[in-house]
Amino acid sequence: MAQDIALIETKLAAARTRLILDKPFLGSLVMHLPLKASDPKWCQTTATDARHFYYNPDYIARLTLEQTQFVLAHEAMHCALSHFNRRNHRQKHRWDVACDYAVNMILDDERMAGPENALMNATYRGLTAEEIYPVLHEDPPEETMDQHLFDDSGSGQGGEGEPEDNEAGQDDNGEGEQSEDGGETAPADPESADRAEANEQSAPPPPPMDPDRLDEQWQGRLAAAAQAARQAGKLSSSMMRLVDQLLAPKLPWRAMLARYMMNAARDDYSFQRTSRREGEAMMPRLYSQSVRVAVALDTSGSIGDDELREFLAEIDALKAQVRAEVTLHACDDKLAEGGPWRFAMWETLDLPEGILGGGGTDFRPVFDWLAGDRAEPDLLVYFTDAEGRFPELEPRFPVVWLVKGKAPVPFGVRIQLN
Repeated sequence: MAQDIALIETKLAAARTRLILDKPFLGSLVMHLPLKASDPKWCQTTATDARHFYYNPDYIARLTLEQTQFVLAHEAMHCALSHFNRRNHRQKHRWDVACDYAVNMILDDERMAGPENALMNATYRGLTAEEIYPVLHEDPPEETMDQHLFDDSGSGQGGEGEPEDNEAGQDDNGEGEQSEDGGETAPADPESADRAEANEQSAPPPPPMDPDRLDEQWQGRLAAAAQAARQAGKLSSSMMRLVDQLLAPKLPWRAMLARYMMNAARDDYSFQRTSRREGEAMMPRLYSQSVRVAVALDTSGSIGDDELREFLAEIDALKAQVRAEVTLHACDDKLAEGGPWRFAMWETLDLPEGILGGGGTDFRPVFDWLAGDRAEPDLLVYFTDAEGRFPELEPRFPVVWLVKGKAPVPFGVRIQLN
């Protein structure tokens, strides 16, 4: 038994490693779900309660390595999409089927191969679980490929007074024995270790969790995983759009803009040799340098003057905090006459008089202007509806798009203007 479990654990570990290397966004999410072998009586395939990845060892043994990656990513995506906190009044089985279709079509877009029992339907590609739910039969004949232990309806087990987290404190041996510090009692010999392992697999399903607290945790994990994968250049465009849609309504744009401007500011230590009057030692000294921020305004007509002034007021408030020198330009399908306008860190950033627009939207003139300026900015902030022609190549400097509307962007960081 122990040897079989060890082989299954090795297979799961190999699948997680492959995900981290090939698809770091999904791999990062999977790492937040500790693996737990479970009783086949209640876990026929895999399951999650948004805290652990539960699995039937016999089921995992029948999967290929690619399919094992799929089931790991499947459970992680349920959590990242907060399916455990979005059911509301909906019927549980019908909601579970809708969630499986939504997740599986996302993974299908990522070119991942699922097991035979994975629900797939191209009709539901790009739809959320809420959009799929009303299309399904009131009592769908489909069965999910896993179990969603998001509440106690239908689980039949899990009582009051049980600890919320099963990692430490929950009785895994079925007899209520724990160490004095609340942890699990360590087996005294190999035979008892085998018995403890068998007992752990026979443990009942976990008790219900606190959905609001877990929702907040998974939103943070989703944002961190997306940022790391984006920086590594391994976040697909479809997944990037999904993440932007998930995070945009929940993170205030002012806070996100402030974070990226703060990151662009450069405080560092210098190890330059000091004057002889200060001694012979080379001691690190903190030095500061102003950050060069380029700000571009989309004047194609979809954004009004009041919105432009509000945006510039926010930039003006932030530039003093990060010691930013701002170079402002405006563009519809061509650069505005009279620009660019340059503002020192102590100067008030106002909307220049006479900025005209109303034509089409083309972002390329702004990037061509910056390329010819011979002084690449530390950050470009573009205020737009993102409906226009983009440059074919991503620039070397970071770009933050502050977007009014739902249009995607091909590179950079997209911040939704709520």
